[in-house]
Amino acid sequence: MHNKNLMRKITTYIVALFSVLVIFSSCKKEYESIESIDEAKIKDYIAKNNLQNVEPDGTGAYYKVVEQGAGTVENFKNTDLVFYNITVKSLLSGTQYLESPTYTNLSNYVGYLNSFYNSSLSSTSYNIPTIRTAVLALKPGGTVRVILPSHLAFGKNGAGTIPSNEIIDLYIKTSTYKTQAELDDNRIITFLAANNITNAVKHSSGVYYQELTPGTGTEVIDEHSTLVVKYAGKLLDGTQFDAGDSFSTKLTDVIEGWGKVLPLFKQGAKVRIFIPSGLGYGVSGSGPIPPNAVLDFTIDITTVTNN
Repeated sequence: MHNKNLMRKITTYIVALFSVLVIFSSCKKEYESIESIDEAKIKDYIAKNNLQNVEPDGTGAYYKVVEQGAGTVENFKNTDLVFYNITVKSLLSGTQYLESPTYTNLSNYVGYLNSFYNSSLSSTSYNIPTIRTAVLALKPGGTVRVILPSHLAFGKNGAGTIPSNEIIDLYIKTSTYKTQAELDDNRIITFLAANNITNAVKHSSGVYYQELTPGTGTEVIDEHSTLVVKYAGKLLDGTQFDAGDSFSTKLTDVIEGWGKVLPLFKQGAKVRIFIPSGLGYGVSGSGPIPPNAVLDFTIDITTVTNN
């Protein structure tokens, strides 16, 4: 009897141990499988779509140079400042999650491009080194496609509208311009031409202005003046981000672009001004104004008071 009880206990322990090992093995297999499943899906996608010249980066991600970029210019280096736009999609479904607007751009030094940030996804940045690796394969003006397995992108938690364990298809289009001021100037010139605005004048600061109605006042506008204005502020895609019917201010309290050109006018003038981002809200943006955005203001100068 004693031996039978002992055998039963041993058998029970063995069954329990085996169950624990099976559960542990299953969990381990499930954890490892997300990487292998993603890898299989990516390779299958590349084969089915006959993608050529797709380079592995050694981490499980891939990139493909879509367009090399400008002529004989050297490839980007880590120390270069790059201006770029992105599109973020699902590799398998094609669902688009993010796209930086064409009327603005992102900017960073190439060496820091591994830090991926978008306010709609998270308050912190994601570490995605493949982005930096891919851009280093380009010249200015080039475009690269980056395929990221989920564990190297937004993981099992997803981000924003990006679901859990999503394989990411990311496009990065770089600019040929070396400074934000040059890029903004080109944007303004392109906008003026597209909208048949032929009488806008470029100020030495880089602001373009168009006098819609001449002023009749005699007061000089300077940093000491108090102005009452009616205004509307828009982005170059027509989105209005701000407006006021009787806004009272001094030029020292508004963005630099206003201060550069409003002293050229008198009370009663109505003007339209196009402000490069460096004289607006710069690389940080503000509220609905994205980073590096050219601003389009229409301003009625209703009152000028000098104390």
